[in-house]
This record gives sequence, C-alpha cells and structure tokens, in this order.
Amino acid sequence: MSDANVRIPADARDRLAEIAAGEGLSLRSYLARLAETLLTPAERAERAEKALAVLREWNGYDLDEHQQAELDAELDRRMAEAGAA
Repeated sequence: MSDANVRIPADARDRLAEIAAGEGLSLRSYLARLAETLLTPAERAERAEKALAVLREWNGYDLDEHQQAELDAELDRRMAEAGAA
C-alpha cells in the first residue's frame, strides 16, 4: 500500500490522533479504517436507488417529483420547528 500526504489543520490532525489513540490505533490505521466505513456519493446514490426499488416492490411507493418536493418541504419545516424549540 502506498502512502499519501494530506494537509489538514494541525488541530484537526491532533483531534483525529487523539480519537485514534483512544481506540488503540495509529492515526494511519484509524484513517484507513474510517475510509473503509464511509460511502462515496456514488455508493450512497446506488444504495438509495436500491432502497427505493425495494419500497416500490413492497408497497408501490413511487413519488413523482412534485410529491417528493412537498415531502422534502414538510420535513424541512419540521426540522426547523424542532431546532427552534
């Protein structure tokens, strides 16, 4: 495995190193493990599409763009309301 240098602020590096040490890992090992557990945008989109396909098959869930926009707006409204509380 080849190594790469990544420039980040020292405080971010120190925080990550502290988290890694708390889990008994080097910073290098911690970041490698972290990278294995995160999804790329393409992987997230693929999973979302698979989930929608399962919903469609299971209960006919298939919103058009207008219905999706209405639900998104309602969710945004509720999240804003909950954040204001």
